[in-house]
Amino acid sequence: MAMVGLYYKTMREKIVVIGAGLAGSECAYQIAKRGIKVWLYEMRPSKLTPAHKTGLFAELVCSNSLRSKELTKAVGLLKEELRRLGALIMESAEISQIPGGKAWVVDRNLFASHVTKRISEHPNIEVIREEVKRIPRDSIVIVATGPLTSEALAEDLASLIEIPFLHFYDALAPIVYAESINWERVFVADRGLEGEGVYVNCPLNKEEYERFVEELLKAEKVPLRPFEEPKYFEGCLPIEVMAERGKDTLRYGPMKPVGLIDPRTGKEPYAVVQLRPENAQKTLYNMVGFQTKLKYSEQERVFRLIPGLENAEFARYGAVHRNTFVNAPLVLTPHLQLKKYPNIFLAGQITGVEGYVESTAMGFLAGLNAVRLYKGESLLRPPSETAIGALVNYLHTADPKYFQPMNVNWGLFPPIDEKKSSKRDKYHAMAERALRALEHWMREFAIYC
Repeated sequence: MAMVGLYYKTMREKIVVIGAGLAGSECAYQIAKRGIKVWLYEMRPSKLTPAHKTGLFAELVCSNSLRSKELTKAVGLLKEELRRLGALIMESAEISQIPGGKAWVVDRNLFASHVTKRISEHPNIEVIREEVKRIPRDSIVIVATGPLTSEALAEDLASLIEIPFLHFYDALAPIVYAESINWERVFVADRGLEGEGVYVNCPLNKEEYERFVEELLKAEKVPLRPFEEPKYFEGCLPIEVMAERGKDTLRYGPMKPVGLIDPRTGKEPYAVVQLRPENAQKTLYNMVGFQTKLKYSEQERVFRLIPGLENAEFARYGAVHRNTFVNAPLVLTPHLQLKKYPNIFLAGQITGVEGYVESTAMGFLAGLNAVRLYKGESLLRPPSETAIGALVNYLHTADPKYFQPMNVNWGLFPPIDEKKSSKRDKYHAMAERALRALEHWMREFAIYC
């Protein structure tokens, strides 16, 4: 490894970071503060993306984009980990924070302006305001261009990793926590096979099915943004679009009961919603075929009409939106390098994480590992008990056949052995375990903030 690092170091004395969103800004800052020169490329403001309005770095779409501040929420823990690691994004979040109850709300202009100032004034960072259309092959490079990566750069990245592994639209089905499923109302079986299988089946009778379809069609949807033309494929249509084609369409599509016998009745149900395990621990279940554009509140209301999901808690809501991301389990190492080009790292949402805070975490890790590669040191992977480590573990171990972007949630963490009286106590114990693991990891590898 030392020779590899030396080889890259002698080729070019700077590390290249492409993109100055939250991930790219965090990445550049972590590299620079460790004494290494950075070329940071940002095409804005000369070329704006459809979602950006300014040339400021780390521009947020809305003031509550950083979500919960509570440690009993997985995203709250992730922010605390980043704060302890000395993340620039958390420094800016603290400076720009405004009252928002349990949400971490910021003054967006102050937030982005602080990041821009810190980056622009850093002596080790050279900001280059131009579009990168081709990824340098002869340097250590971090691509952090976000969900709206420019067409030219996306084409070049596709040529490096092979086109089938680069995607441009999410088609996310909701994911529910296993512990929130009413196991007395469901049965486990695979279609057409005798005995217990993998899929959890939620059976509906005719009345339950018709009520579900009626409420689904009435539910409010998230409006498409101007740059999000509805480019739906027949194989991944939103559930509500299918329902609009006729009241029985879902019974012949994702809710078909064929080959499934409810052991309680000995008969085939009128319709079935299938849940597929999302991870090896079976703490998360994916609602198969239920990608949707419904508003989050409507997803909770309508999907809880499904027998067995009356009290469902959602680790991820369904969505269909434009997003450039790679099939991480096939493309990336656990250190966020391209498997075929270990000098090229990815950071942010393009890795397959969802959300600003998650993107920042991947920016931090990519920056840290780029520095270690530059110095010829072994690359690092945070403990799986931490929020950062849980996200990386998902990117590395998810089933590539079903891979879709994921936000941080408690279902990604290793189960905790201790018995707790409430979920809040359980999550608090998991957060404490995570922070202990993080502190030990930081000491072991001398990661100073």
